[in-house]
Amino acid sequence: MAIRLRKISPMLIGYARVSRQDGQDTALQIQALKAAGVDRVFEEKASGGRWDRPQLHRALDQLRPGDVFVVWKLDRLSRSLKDLLTLMEKMAAIGAGFRSLTEAIDTTTPAGRMMMQMVGSFAEFERAMIRECTKAGLDTARRQGRVGGRRPKLTVHQQQEIVEMVTSERKSSSEAARLFNVHPATVSRIIAKYRLQEALSDSAK
Repeated sequence: MAIRLRKISPMLIGYARVSRQDGQDTALQIQALKAAGVDRVFEEKASGGRWDRPQLHRALDQLRPGDVFVVWKLDRLSRSLKDLLTLMEKMAAIGAGFRSLTEAIDTTTPAGRMMMQMVGSFAEFERAMIRECTKAGLDTARRQGRVGGRRPKLTVHQQQEIVEMVTSERKSSSEAARLFNVHPATVSRIIAKYRLQEALSDSAK
């Protein structure tokens, strides 16, 4: 006797979100999602820029190959293009599609897939340009003798003055600190660095 396996139909998984500060509810979104034939809706009150959204991750965990993740509008899923593409790549890896009702984006169609590929290409181009501009800025700063990080409170000349007045005992460390308007610990570090350099120089002779 042959056993006929019942084919499980793909599901439309919906996600509705409002920000806690909006003072709104998800009723309008749910109505639109239900009208689009969504089988199950996950609701959430959270910022679109946060990753710790339990209902979003529950919805993603429900996806199976052939299912479609549906939102009312793109910004309901995320307000960051980078995060949006990351989520959509996760759906694609599962074998699920994505649909946004307001923007009429549907990655289960050739046109929808092409559109998202173009968006992804532009996003990658933007990231590459930012990396290139950042690298160029750092290279220029290095050529001009500037390095990254916090700007020193004291110039090299001021540090030399502190070393001279403290080691010659014209001023105490606390007096030098008050004179140059820095914390005494800063003066202590400068003196310690000077003495270490002197010790290394003597040992190298």
